[in-house]
Amino acid sequence: MRGHTVGSAIALLVIGNALAVVSDALIKWQGTDLPIFQFIFVRMLITLGLLLPLIQHVDHRRLFAGWPLHVLRSHMGFFGIYCMIVALTTLPLATANALFYVAPILVMVFSVLVFGERLRGISLFAVISGFVGIAVILRPVELTWGALSALGVALSLALTVVLVRKLPTHQTMVHTLFMTQLLGLPTAGVLAWLEGAPWQADILFTAFGSAFFILAYNMTVLLAYRHVPASEVTSAEYTGLLSALLAGWWWFQEVPDLWFVLGSTLIIGPLVLISVLEKRRTRVPIRTAGINP
Repeated sequence: MRGHTVGSAIALLVIGNALAVVSDALIKWQGTDLPIFQFIFVRMLITLGLLLPLIQHVDHRRLFAGWPLHVLRSHMGFFGIYCMIVALTTLPLATANALFYVAPILVMVFSVLVFGERLRGISLFAVISGFVGIAVILRPVELTWGALSALGVALSLALTVVLVRKLPTHQTMVHTLFMTQLLGLPTAGVLAWLEGAPWQADILFTAFGSAFFILAYNMTVLLAYRHVPASEVTSAEYTGLLSALLAGWWWFQEVPDLWFVLGSTLIIGPLVLISVLEKRRTRVPIRTAGINP
């Protein structure tokens, strides 16, 4: 399965998002007594090890090109992992993932603020609907540290995505992933030392599983979007929420309430609609040219 067709690209995205949920479930399974900074340090080391077979895709001659942005993205990612662990260990799996999907909405907002882009009507509706969805899921009486942490994950994801556009264009995804782990490692090591938690050997399993499944997710996304227009398949990304719902129900006996269903619909529904409209828009020139879609 190489993602050369729309069907195979969609399948890759469905599989990839399910793998990302497995990573989330492993972290949640570890429990609230997880030494967070020790876990992040170990996961970064393991991720670097998993990237070594792909080292030929790293530009060694210009390894540190754009290093200030790499440092910023690395530490935003570090912040995101910290928030993710807090959110996953304190919130239902599906609720945390629903809030993670606020990231595409924040990307729209930051694109306006950073690059001066203009939001179309449907995009503006998605932003407003998304923030209403947040309020519906959380409700003021349930605005906990875990919920704020989930929003912190979305903020981190959005900022790292926006900053990608400012990185050197010659750098590959592997180069970017490698630099993110490498430059975040010293901070993770210092914080793990200051955390002072006794060494827990069992986090090796969780850290390896989390690193492996997240890298697998990144690779499926790369394959899915390499040969097929993003507008044709991107809505398949949102099947991750269904995977989180099923994993939470099967693994942790979590049953979502009506507020979750309504809020998730408000967050994800407009994003799917944007994807569908974009897909139709890109097909218009093909039809007018007399070519069968």
